[in-house]
Amino acid sequence: MSPSKRFQLAGVSVPRGTVRDIRLPISERYTGDPISLPLRVIRGRESGPTLFVSAAVHGEELNGTGVIHELMHARPPTIKAGTLILVPVVNIFGFEVQSRYMPDRRDLNRSFPGSATGSLTRRVANIFFEQIVKRSDFGIDLHTAAAQRTNFPNVRGDLNNEGVKRLAKAFGCELMVHGKGPEGSLRREATAAGCPTMILEAGEPLKIEPGVLEIGLRGVNNVMVDLGMIKGQAEHPSYQARINKSLWVRASVGGFLRFHVSPGELVAEGQPIATNTSVFGQERNVLESPTDGIVLGMTTLPTVKPGEPVCHIALPQGSLRQIRRAHRHVSRDKLHRRLRRELATNITLAEREAESATDVVDDRDG
Repeated sequence: MSPSKRFQLAGVSVPRGTVRDIRLPISERYTGDPISLPLRVIRGRESGPTLFVSAAVHGEELNGTGVIHELMHARPPTIKAGTLILVPVVNIFGFEVQSRYMPDRRDLNRSFPGSATGSLTRRVANIFFEQIVKRSDFGIDLHTAAAQRTNFPNVRGDLNNEGVKRLAKAFGCELMVHGKGPEGSLRREATAAGCPTMILEAGEPLKIEPGVLEIGLRGVNNVMVDLGMIKGQAEHPSYQARINKSLWVRASVGGFLRFHVSPGELVAEGQPIATNTSVFGQERNVLESPTDGIVLGMTTLPTVKPGEPVCHIALPQGSLRQIRRAHRHVSRDKLHRRLRRELATNITLAEREAESATDVVDDRDG
């Protein structure tokens, strides 16, 4: 985007040094009444980059909406340079009915850059892409895990793209997952169009979780500090690891799960992940980690059928030994500790009895 003093969106002019709340028309109801996206534009007095921060592209993923709501209401940033575009809800249709999808059952995050003459979903995607993405130099899209899952906070994007890599490192999550994203996803298509964009994956849908809220606020502010949009000092994590590969541990039999690990935990090859029992409480099998890694995400549903995902394990680039050392410092991070406890509230953690319980003590962080 050019550093011109003029900025106009949905017919509203936003001069430098001002804040404007704007309704961006995206569709119409059956009655013919307009449907609009609420957004806020904050402009500094000095020239600088334009950054968009969006949430609820999947309508039931509310943590990001909570982050942007805080930026709008409780902790608004003082932008000294550049322009910040805050979009708390992109999929307004799904948001209203607590659904991931659009009314035509399409996934908005598989429909970018969209089409002005396509389906409802593709038209909404096209308006957002043309009006927001193409006006921006960088983008942050806030997500949570899918239904009945939780994610340890991690950023994702094409880390081979220098702009995306800059955002990911500045945001300040410990785990940075490399990947362009699925075809039609906002981060992939925006980056391809010249607007480097990353996503935050953190927590569960249909919730605003306090620890995730703090991670999101810290991350967005870190990025704005790095881009020179606001004054301040960035908060850096104890370590950052690039993740090029991950895998899911899946149930081999049906039953009830007793979990032995929690999101963000370091695990060793052979470490018990969960014990699967019958409805009568009889042990059927123990799921073990097939590799050393970090728990990136988990199911929060204690019942499974064969083949269903239980635990998502990230394989960091390089040695885990350095990460284990860094975890000694992480364990003293109050936000990190609180976040780990909060993310585990919807799973029942149990120590593995007998000999397995002592096999991996050194690989658990405090």
